[in-house]
Amino acid sequence: MSTTLTIAGLDVSFAARTLFTGLDLVLADGNVTAVVGANGSGKSTLMRTIVGELPIESGTIQLAPRDATIGWLPQVVPDPAESLLAYARRRTGVATADRELDHASTALAEGRPGADEEYAAALERWLALGAADLEDRLPQVTAKVGLEVAADRPLGSLSGGQAARAALVAVLLSRYDVLLLDEPTNDLDARGLALIVEFVTGHRGPILIASHDRSFLDRVTTHVLELDLAQQRIGHYTGGWSEYVAARDLTRRHAREAYDTYAAQRDDLLAQARRRDDWATKGHRNVARGGEPDKHVREKHRARADRQSAKAARLKNAVDRLDVVEQPRKEWELRYSITPGPEPAAVVATLDGAEVVRDGFRLGPVDLTVARGDRVAIAGDNGSGKTTLVKALLGEIPLTAGRRSLGTRVRAGVLDQRRSLLDSDASVVDVVRAELADTGQQEPDRGEVRTLLAKFGLGSEHVDRPARTLSMGERTRAVMAVFQAREVNVLVLDEPTNHLDVAAIEQLEEALADYTGTLLVVSHDKALVESLGVTHHWQVADGRVTVSRR
Repeated sequence: MSTTLTIAGLDVSFAARTLFTGLDLVLADGNVTAVVGANGSGKSTLMRTIVGELPIESGTIQLAPRDATIGWLPQVVPDPAESLLAYARRRTGVATADRELDHASTALAEGRPGADEEYAAALERWLALGAADLEDRLPQVTAKVGLEVAADRPLGSLSGGQAARAALVAVLLSRYDVLLLDEPTNDLDARGLALIVEFVTGHRGPILIASHDRSFLDRVTTHVLELDLAQQRIGHYTGGWSEYVAARDLTRRHAREAYDTYAAQRDDLLAQARRRDDWATKGHRNVARGGEPDKHVREKHRARADRQSAKAARLKNAVDRLDVVEQPRKEWELRYSITPGPEPAAVVATLDGAEVVRDGFRLGPVDLTVARGDRVAIAGDNGSGKTTLVKALLGEIPLTAGRRSLGTRVRAGVLDQRRSLLDSDASVVDVVRAELADTGQQEPDRGEVRTLLAKFGLGSEHVDRPARTLSMGERTRAVMAVFQAREVNVLVLDEPTNHLDVAAIEQLEEALADYTGTLLVVSHDKALVESLGVTHHWQVADGRVTVSRR
């Protein structure tokens, strides 16, 4: 049986702020619809409204058939004490289905009225969600994603890469009819991305996805729903990300051209009307002040002035008859840059026969050289040793064997995945001041820091807040402001696009494209890597590094 989710005339607000109004959307079997928009435009709020976590203010949401299952799988911070099995049961809806079936079983045993129907519905839902064989499927799926841990393993004991795979396991185990996936590709490596692509394209029912991964969207989506907060409009497009961008840009260009044409016609008519009014005014004034004794001549001049007034009125009426075209709202686009300081030595860093052995993992032996101006992309599966390699290169962890050297005048700036510098209850301005003082610079006053942060789009509404309340995009800009102040000449970025919206990613891409220092980027974001003019690729697998030149 086919499944359809129909949304009609939906208005959504959050914290007294209207996000969008009048949303109409139909999701049918085989549809993979990407919902795109800047952070705060309502993507997650829409999903929460669909699953009933938030009330419907206006409009309707209908699911056919009514007993179809619908699941929202957002990015969440798991309970460290929760086991992998308990996490999978909760995320797939099986835990809730178990409780509903137990309740229905009790009602049936007690002979309550309507218990038969309640039990039949609960059992059908329990079976539909895959509860009967979930524990049997779990080891198969964990093996498929490369997560070799026991089902009773607490999530808090997993590494970052393992936690990302655990989240993927929950998605792959899901058997909802309708799936709402909120940033499903965050923290996934190439293997995980391939599996999520296979799962999404093979899912029979409708899927609604919010994702920043443009390459992923190109591979899986059939439609795009745009929530344009700046323009206060909703856009519907067919195809993947690339088709959406082309169609969106064409729509915006046509809107600007239509307004320009309308404005030119309006302004020309109004200018003509003003000229006619001026001529009429001068004519009437000349008649009144001219002292012309001949009455017929005076009437002739007055009639000529009246005709100009009449023509001006007709021109103004023509303006009123024009089909009004609203001026497209001008979207403010942030641009920031990072200017490197004095050049480092020609050889920035080297590893010679370097090995690192820690927690049962071995990296190396590795022989690598980073030259001034190199732009290096580092890739590999989660757990392959990418972060360990970067830390070994920068001297952040000791070598078990081999040698490491760091060139003179190297000023490295490291952007970690979590932007941990901003994981503080102190204000943003105080965190940045303290960081600059810790790097040996003279501590700037608060005004200087405010000016610095403002250049990166962080104004008065941001800088006095607790740093941990910033979004990931805002945290990224704050760290980049620190790098600018420090004049770093080597940038090291570890999965810099995770948890960023597309606008923030594009801002970062532009800044990195213009950066003239040395760049090392750990990223699974193909679109980002392709935009950076990479000179070298380092592929890390099982603690070994393969180097290739672009």
